[in-house]
Amino acid sequence: MKKLILAALVLFLVSAPAAWAMDPVNVNTATAEELSQLSNVGPAKAAAIVSYREEHGPFRSLQELTKVTGIGERTIEMNLERIELD
Repeated sequence: MKKLILAALVLFLVSAPAAWAMDPVNVNTATAEELSQLSNVGPAKAAAIVSYREEHGPFRSLQELTKVTGIGERTIEMNLERIELD
């Protein structure tokens, strides 16, 4: 019985990160609501991203995101695996 519980626990721990993985967010097409799913991006920062994109066109690089008020290098680093540009 202990082996069965241990096996179930190991299986859960191995599969858990995949279950918690979040979908990528395309900063050039995402809505403010979708952008707010990124770490350290709340409704105000998400709206600022959309506003910047509408005024200046699509983002060409991750570095360009730092031109948005409230978005710094740390926010980009925290979301590096999730941000898409195309």
